[in-house]
Amino acid sequence: MFSSFIEVDAVYPFLNLDCSYMALLSLKSQEMATVRYFRALSDQLYNTPEHHKYVRRQVVNQLKSHPDMYEGYVPMEYGEYLKKMSKSGEWGDHVTLQAAADSFGVKIIVITSFKDTCYIEILPNTKKPKGVICLSFWAEVHYNSIYSQEDIPSRESRRKKRWWNFGN
Repeated sequence: MFSSFIEVDAVYPFLNLDCSYMALLSLKSQEMATVRYFRALSDQLYNTPEHHKYVRRQVVNQLKSHPDMYEGYVPMEYGEYLKKMSKSGEWGDHVTLQAAADSFGVKIIVITSFKDTCYIEILPNTKKPKGVICLSFWAEVHYNSIYSQEDIPSRESRRKKRWWNFGN
């Protein structure tokens, strides 16, 4: 079923809108053992967790640029929140998920371990989504990047560096 180099961390059965089941796979990755949140976002955006620092900077810049959109949803003084989110090793939250959706212009689907909210969809506020990324969230433990069985990136595509084309 899977190539030998792909290690599956977890399988999430998921009911599609057409009532068929689809397996969402969370790929095991040693480098994602820490700072999973931003590494998972990076993996979904760039097919590699290596750009997690860039993703964090973009999210924090989004939060700094638009405090009116996010400030009312943070549990502390906004400047302290920005300082906290800027630190490597600090996990993101629902506010940074919204900022990521807004900054990268993507719809974010989160499959959670919560019984009453197992599926969360986050849409960018200002743009029509130009893509969809999928994450899993095991409550209060960690985030993972997840793929449908059909969309598992090959080993080669996961090794290639993907960069956004800015300019021209």
